[in-house]
Amino acid sequence: MSWFVLVLSGILEAVWATALGKSEGFSRLGPTLVFFPALAASMAGLACAMKDLPVGTAYAVWVGIGAVLTVVYAMATGEELISVLRIVFLLMIIGGVLGLKLSH
Repeated sequence: MSWFVLVLSGILEAVWATALGKSEGFSRLGPTLVFFPALAASMAGLACAMKDLPVGTAYAVWVGIGAVLTVVYAMATGEELISVLRIVFLLMIIGGVLGLKLSH
């Protein structure tokens, strides 16, 4: 169950990171209203997962999921360029996250 909560928290990290960027310094109401509950839920889930998982593993997986999804979303919406190198590096992060899961 801890891994499920951790993955969900990583997804929420991508949500709040994207909302933070779109809030333009909290000057836009919609993204700001998404940011705060997504941040709180993401942190709560991370804390919950850390009850059963090592801190370093949980944090690395949480950050990895959030980072990859944030970049993939930005590339899908045209906010960031898509390139072979970016995809290779994202796959490396995914490989690291899977490796941490498999080695746990």
